[in-house]
Amino acid sequence: MEQPSRPVLFDFHGVSMTKYFTDNWDNVQNFKARPDDVLLASFPKAGNTWVSYVLDLLYFSQMSATRQDSVPLHERVPFLELLMPGIPSVSGVDELNKLTTSPRIIKTHLPVHFVPKSFWEQNPKIIYVARNAKDTAVSYFHFDRMNTAQPEPGDWSSFLQRFIEGKMVFGSWYDHVRGWWDKKQTSSNILYLFYEDMIEDTERELSRLCSFLGLSPTAEMKKQVIEKVLFNNMRKNQMVNGSLDEVLDFKISPFMRKGKVGDWRNHFTIAQNEQFDEDYKKKMKNTNLEFRTVL
Repeated sequence: MEQPSRPVLFDFHGVSMTKYFTDNWDNVQNFKARPDDVLLASFPKAGNTWVSYVLDLLYFSQMSATRQDSVPLHERVPFLELLMPGIPSVSGVDELNKLTTSPRIIKTHLPVHFVPKSFWEQNPKIIYVARNAKDTAVSYFHFDRMNTAQPEPGDWSSFLQRFIEGKMVFGSWYDHVRGWWDKKQTSSNILYLFYEDMIEDTERELSRLCSFLGLSPTAEMKKQVIEKVLFNNMRKNQMVNGSLDEVLDFKISPFMRKGKVGDWRNHFTIAQNEQFDEDYKKKMKNTNLEFRTVL
């Protein structure tokens, strides 16, 4: 099968995007959120798939084994703004409107000011996952190498430069994490999670998540969830590891590559790291949002 050519990045209302996330824009903006929805937001490569799986297990693991064993995670947690051409085309909005289970767990990478207004009117629970910029950049680079539905990444140094400039699909990491952080200060329905905290103590963060969602799973169920969402278990699980997605080329890199904190040290040169840190300080100086780049 001939691979479609890679999409081109363009400026969309001040944010770099590709057609796969803007072609269905009116339908995305007119999406009808419900009070019992759970919106899971993040910049790309920050742990969205991981938390999607946690949420799906918390709400639906008791339902039926067939859901866990035969329905890929991206169908259980549709991607709101995605529109992939094909026969049939895949539209996140359509997938969500077809869901019969409740709550609907909804994935998005939209910056906060692009979120459809019905989410602010209906006030559902919103979870934002943030990951430090350096590990995000490395993970995004390997993702773009193996994902034919993403722009061509180029080499690592030019990719890193684009990351610094915010010329990524879904825009600037800095604007994204800060926009959601600022919104959280005035919205009690947003829980802001850090990838690094989840790696450090999955059980503690799972408890925070359950308490935010008003869920009280048994100790046994919590244990099962933690076991299933271990990186190596997810990596082997065909329903969550991306291996059924035809735009992902596993010969280049796995979708779930390392899942670690601090892998950036294997990619950044000393000069790149110094340049990055200097730029980072400028962009993050007026915020109390802090990240850990090593554990």
